Amino acid sequence: MTGALQDSVPGPGPDSLSPAGNGGAPPLLRGARLALLTFALSLATFIEMLDSTVTNVAVPSIAGSLGVANSQATWVISSYSVSAAIAVPLTGWLSARVGEARLFIVSVLLFTLTSIMCAVAPNLELLVFFRSLQGLSSGPMVPLSQTILLRAFPPQKRVFALALWAMTVLLAPILGPVFGGWIIDRFSWPWIFFINLPIGIFAFLVCVSLLRRERAPARRPRIDVPGIVLLVVGVGSLQAVLDLGREYSWFDSSLIVTLAVVAALSLSALLIWESAESQPVIDLSLFRDRTFTFGVAITSLGMMAFSVIGVIFPLWLQTVMGYTAMQAGMASAPLGILAFVFSLLIGIYLKKLDARMVTTFGFLVFAAVLWWNAHFTLTMSFWQIVTPRLIQGIGLPCFFIPLTAAIVSRVPDHKLAAASGLSNFLRTVSAAFGTALSITWWDSRAAFHYGTLRQSVTQASDGTNLFVQSVHDAGLATGPLPVIREVVQQQSYMMATNDLFYMASIVCVGLAATMWLTRPARVSGVNAGH
Repeated sequence: MTGALQDSVPGPGPDSLSPAGNGGAPPLLRGARLALLTFALSLATFIEMLDSTVTNVAVPSIAGSLGVANSQATWVISSYSVSAAIAVPLTGWLSARVGEARLFIVSVLLFTLTSIMCAVAPNLELLVFFRSLQGLSSGPMVPLSQTILLRAFPPQKRVFALALWAMTVLLAPILGPVFGGWIIDRFSWPWIFFINLPIGIFAFLVCVSLLRRERAPARRPRIDVPGIVLLVVGVGSLQAVLDLGREYSWFDSSLIVTLAVVAALSLSALLIWESAESQPVIDLSLFRDRTFTFGVAITSLGMMAFSVIGVIFPLWLQTVMGYTAMQAGMASAPLGILAFVFSLLIGIYLKKLDARMVTTFGFLVFAAVLWWNAHFTLTMSFWQIVTPRLIQGIGLPCFFIPLTAAIVSRVPDHKLAAASGLSNFLRTVSAAFGTALSITWWDSRAAFHYGTLRQSVTQASDGTNLFVQSVHDAGLATGPLPVIREVVQQQSYMMATNDLFYMASIVCVGLAATMWLTRPARVSGVNAGH
């Protein structure tokens, strides 16, 4: 069985969105209007995905500006991710009540407004709160942009439309550190949010113009209130455990224990409730399909590993290697060069290929590059760091695009919205968990290596005596001990970074093997569902 994609795609149903149309069979947009809509949808998706990573290089700047630790500053990243994850499963229900285009337009507007609020936040508490609101408003933007874009294109062009959408989703997180680094070096961290204003206004105006004639929904489903409450409480409590655990000494704190118990009880109750609910916010019956289950698990674990590296890589460059935010962004950017090229190739030729084979190749490329990265040293040059990032770009679209198609290949048409929402929810939550745990793992491994290395720093060590003599010869006023301590600490964090690269490499090998437990069906095309 293959995960091939053919060019014939089912058309939208009777209640589906048709841009700028009316009546029973409204016409599709063509020419300049279709190009303008595609550009606006891509920009809206771009800024949403950009904001999920643009803050990665801003963590040291935000921490220094607001007077908090780096681990606390990462709440700005994880609060956004978790809020977006909570909002994603609600997209199907909300769009059924207010319409897909209306929901998308409102989401873009709210996202733009909350971006301004983040920029003017005077302290970490308000910044995290506004980032949470921004995440809630951004949740529907990615799945709805995919839906609207697919339905705007004629059936024979929808595979290409999916490739365009995937390029935006893939390239925005890659370019985020570059834009973020440039803005922080030239201006200050609030401007990483101010830049959303002109883009958001443009996308809002174009979508209002071209999508304003959307047909009103024929029916309005009821909301699963208990399911949503349990989802918010459970995921929110779990994220709080991950964010606050390090600061409060984990389970030595009664607060962390309480939050962990609340998370466990809420999520357990959620699973029980949703399994018996007739209109659940999370459709657990989807997990009866082996391909969907393993596909979602692969995506979630992959995103968790990538988010860990995505946070640690620029932080390592800035705090250990002495790079500026702009330099760290430039070192991350080459990932997007080959990713852009291969996104186009995968979009064109995926229908002729086995999705499992392409996905496996993508993960193995990642594994090889991460293994390469795990041998980095403190004396690495900029180009030695950049080269593996360039090659890594080959693997990104090779796993993301076919895996996205494989996940829904056996899902019935009437469950496509639920399947996409659930897979995006788990992917986003996993990325948020990886972000929250990244600094803890990094600091923990660094502390372990520091304890090991300092045992070898003794008066009997020839290396120590040679280093002390070189410090004296250099005439450093601080003396040898502070210099030795700094060198040992720097080396400890380098070794901790290598440990995380090793871990991510092994995870990618495991995911490549797990992909062959799936059985993606040969589908007739790309469905225009969420």
